[in-house]
Amino acid sequence: MRFSLIDRVTAIEPGKSITAVKGVSLSEEYLADHFPRFPVLPGVLMLEAMTQASAWTIRLGEDFAHSVVVLREARNVKYGDFAQPGSMLTVTAEVTSQDEKYTKIKASGLVGGQPSLKARLVLERYNMADRTSHGDAIDARVRAKMRRLWSLLAPPVRRGDRQQPVPARYVSSTNGHASASATMPTAD
Repeated sequence: MRFSLIDRVTAIEPGKSITAVKGVSLSEEYLADHFPRFPVLPGVLMLEAMTQASAWTIRLGEDFAHSVVVLREARNVKYGDFAQPGSMLTVTAEVTSQDEKYTKIKASGLVGGQPSLKARLVLERYNMADRTSHGDAIDARVRAKMRRLWSLLAPPVRRGDRQQPVPARYVSSTNGHASASATMPTAD
């Protein structure tokens, strides 16, 4: 099952940092079991939200060069406040170092302005073409899907009441929609 735990990207500096939000809704199925009388966003899903946000800054920093960006390691994970239905988890992630294969991230999450989670993450980047004979086709499909999803997560840049042009590299090549965040720089 593939799902997104990020509802909106509110700020991004591609390849460097990102801020994203996840609204917790009582209608989310896992809350029926976690926990029936005290529903909260499971800690592992909070960590997944951090991982997904981190992957977006990597993808955009490399212009979707790698089709796969996955969590390889989570260190110093510390949980604080709960994320209950009706609350908003705000995730921030900052790239601390990167080589040809791995990206190290310092990430944190806030709920209602209070610390709810922090961790050090290591994400691995690669293409399926490097691992299987039919990987090129898989890479192309995954990149197209990620570009479409990005166009939903990050609205067009706006300044005041008028919409600003979005840098060409953040426009989806598959559907032509603009896809930059509200805090990306714009030309005046």
